[in-house]
Amino acid sequence: MNQLARKLRALDYFTLGFGTMVGAGFLVAMDDWLQRGGPVGGILGFLAGGIILLPVAYIYGQLVMAIPDAGGEIAYTARVFPEKFSFIPGWMMILAYLVVCPWEAVAVGRILAYIFPQINIWELYRVGGQPVYLPHLVIGLTLTAIITLVNYRGIQISARFQNWTTLGLFILFAVFASSGLAKGKTANLAPPFSHSGLVSILLVLQIVPYFMTGFESVAKSAEEANPQFRSHGYFRAILAAMVAGTAFYCVIIFVVGYAYPWQQSIKQHQQSPTAYALHSALGKQWIVNVILIAALFSLLKIFNGNFLATTRLVFALGRRRMIHPRMADIHDRNQTPSAAVLAIGVVTAASAFLGSAILVPITEVGSLASACGWLAACVAYFFIQPANLQRTIAVVGAMVSLAFIAMKLFPFVPGHFT
Repeated sequence: MNQLARKLRALDYFTLGFGTMVGAGFLVAMDDWLQRGGPVGGILGFLAGGIILLPVAYIYGQLVMAIPDAGGEIAYTARVFPEKFSFIPGWMMILAYLVVCPWEAVAVGRILAYIFPQINIWELYRVGGQPVYLPHLVIGLTLTAIITLVNYRGIQISARFQNWTTLGLFILFAVFASSGLAKGKTANLAPPFSHSGLVSILLVLQIVPYFMTGFESVAKSAEEANPQFRSHGYFRAILAAMVAGTAFYCVIIFVVGYAYPWQQSIKQHQQSPTAYALHSALGKQWIVNVILIAALFSLLKIFNGNFLATTRLVFALGRRRMIHPRMADIHDRNQTPSAAVLAIGVVTAASAFLGSAILVPITEVGSLASACGWLAACVAYFFIQPANLQRTIAVVGAMVSLAFIAMKLFPFVPGHFT
């Protein structure tokens, strides 16, 4: 069997982890974040999520150094449990990554509609009461085809794509965040919470797993590291992605709340609260264009990162014959899991037909799926690592993962599944 191409370096792994974590949610889902927690509740929810996920990030860093396998959770659990058990966390993580792909395919139309409202025409049908417009669908399918082609052609092309889009986001984020901080005022942050303080933080914390999923995607490309890459670089990339992602979310929520009264921003249904708040604060259209371009950069990189991680997990399942072994085929020239890439491209394209009604449900389901995968990794690490301190960290990581799962399943928790 051919091997996957070994091209990735430290920067590639960081942009993969960060890029798979931070997408266009800061533009598309900001109204949901603020309605859940308000500006301070949102910041504390994401900050708490980032802190309590540090043990999980540590465990992934240790596991990928010890087991550099594209299967990630599949490989980790197979070390200590019967192989059939690996089927469950493998599919849960596939779900966690895969649902992001149609999310982005749908979100790109919504973002472009902020720039070109005229594309909200030719309604084809409705899903969950939300219209599906022909131009939105065409744009989403076109982007899906581009991402599929990039990943089919080779990991190096995908990595360069990831690096440049991440750099573009950082530059544009610095521009609009500094502009918003210069014109805002603390009075705009009132009221700091949308509900009581604890409930606000809890409601935001429930969706943190979805928006923080991605730091562990580094493990899915572990077999594609450059021969000169040292294994401790995996751990550093995961930790750096976690810290950078948490900081990004906290800062952007603060900027939006600080720039303009947030309760007025979330009432603007024709425009993102992020764009509306900064446009109102500065009174300039250019700031909106900067934000939208940044969101497009971010959307492209998270789409690419999650697509890449999904295909590696499908490839790993095929290699272990847990699904059709054809999914483990590697392209002779491109050295990519070509069958898995094409399969995920088709699934993403089909899901894009569901339209914007899937955005919030995907956020909820993705959070649960991610936490299930994290739980499996922590349990596996507990049995793999004999040292007491390491086992204690594994227990803490498992408890964090279980808490995220419980918040969605137990009916007495606000915001649970109905």
